Formats: sequence, structure tokens, C-alpha cells
Amino acid sequence: MRATAGHIYSVLKLRIGIMIAVCALAGLAVTPGAAPPAWQIAVLGLAVLLSSASAGAFNHYVERDLDAKMARTRNRPFVTGRFRPGLPWLWAIGAMLVVSVGGAALILNIQVALHTFLGAFVYGVVYTVWLKRRTAWNIVWGGLAGSFAVLAGASAVNPGLAAEPVWLAIVLFLWTPPHFWSLAIALHDDYKAAGVPMLPVVVGDTKAAWIILAHTIAVVAASIVPAFYGLGWIYLATAMVGGGWFIHRSIQLVKAPSRKTAMANFFASLIQLGLLLVAAMLDPWILG
Repeated sequence: MRATAGHIYSVLKLRIGIMIAVCALAGLAVTPGAAPPAWQIAVLGLAVLLSSASAGAFNHYVERDLDAKMARTRNRPFVTGRFRPGLPWLWAIGAMLVVSVGGAALILNIQVALHTFLGAFVYGVVYTVWLKRRTAWNIVWGGLAGSFAVLAGASAVNPGLAAEPVWLAIVLFLWTPPHFWSLAIALHDDYKAAGVPMLPVVVGDTKAAWIILAHTIAVVAASIVPAFYGLGWIYLATAMVGGGWFIHRSIQLVKAPSRKTAMANFFASLIQLGLLLVAAMLDPWILG
């Protein structure tokens, strides 16, 4: 039972799903206006988590041939045979998406449901099916999945959307490429063996590191903008500290592209985003 639960957790990519749900809650928190009641906020978080889980499971299902070629993923359940691909899985994945989007529409509003659906669609179809095997810019558009989660949360307060959540969505869009390209440098040989045209495989690690640095600077610059639209000093200070650390690690990556510096930058990106999302939720609550 414990092993099966672990496999399900892996297939649904719940660790990523939780982060995506937090993005939705951050979008809600930074949006001016009266927040919905707590039970509706819980529905929002669960809907985004469930839609992300459906996309994550679909990603595992579709990419089982690629996963078999990569050391990092060759033990995933659809590769090892622990889970057998087939219609029951596709029905379950579809049902999760329908429940999440339908629940958001019925309990919150159509805009929340639309953004919830688009987040899953971008990751599951646009990134996984259309782009990943075809272009080095696959993850650029894949980054919209997190952006739509922010907009889903914002729409629960104001379907018309305000500047603060729009800028936070832009941050998520810009953040995903340097985050994932850092991992792709560390796993260069894996992606090359699988024939996946991740940016470092296509242009080389050195050039990819410079592109990562440029994206990182853009991320940090964009993350500061919401402070000019009403967020306070807690958010601004956190954005500058976390962003400064991310830029520092990206510079180290440019100086010496390697698995070690790439993984350090990968973790720096997680720290930067985690701090930013927490500050985005705490700042309006503490400073009013």
C-alpha cells in the first residue's frame, strides 16, 4: 500500500501540483478586493491541485517512451510496468480535469474555471504533446501553466484581473525557463540520449548559461514591479533578497557551467520563487 501510494504521488506530480496551488493562492492574496470565504478558497486550491495532477499524470502517460531512455526517469511506474497504460488511466485523468474545472465553475466562476483548465492544457498538451519533442523553446510556453494558476486565484476575487496578479503571472512565465534549463544542463546527457531538444542540448551548456542569466535578470526585474502597484516592503525586500541570490547563482553558472553549478542554480530558483510566493501572501495580510 505504501509503495502504491508513493507511485501515485509520483505519477500525479503532487509536489509540483502543491506549488501550482500555492501560486493560485498567491494570485488571490495580491488581488485587491474582498476575498471569498475560506471554504471557497479551499475549493480553489483543490481545483488547481487536481487539474495540475491530471496534467502531471498525462505527462507521465505520454512520455513513458522518453522516460525509459533517461536515468532520472526510468524507474517511473509506467516505465517499469507497475502501472499499465490503457483507457482506465485516460478516463481517470479526464475525470480529474472535469471535476476540477467543473467544481471551479460551479462554486467560483467561469474565469477561474477557464484559467484552471488552461493551466492543465498548456502543460499536458501544448508542452508535453506539441512542443517538448520539437523545439528547444518548449519550456518557455510550458511556463504558462504556472501563470494561469496565478490568474485563476486572482479571478476568484476579481474576474477582471488587476495589475498585481498579472505581473505575478508574468514572473511565473519568465521564471520557468531558467529554472528548468538549469536542470537540463545538469541532465544534459539524459536529454541528449532521449533525443529531447532541451536548450542546453541544442545550443550547448555555455550559451544556455548566458540565456539563463538573461532570463533570471528579467524574472527579478518583473518580480519587483508589483511593489509599485500596492504591495509593501515585506514583498519588495523578499523579492530583492531572493532575486539577488538567484542572480548570484546564475552568474556562477555562467562562469563555470557544470552539473554542480546548474543544480545550485536550480535550487536557487526554487528558493526565490518560494520566498516570493510566501511574501506575496503575507504582505497583504500583515500590512493590510
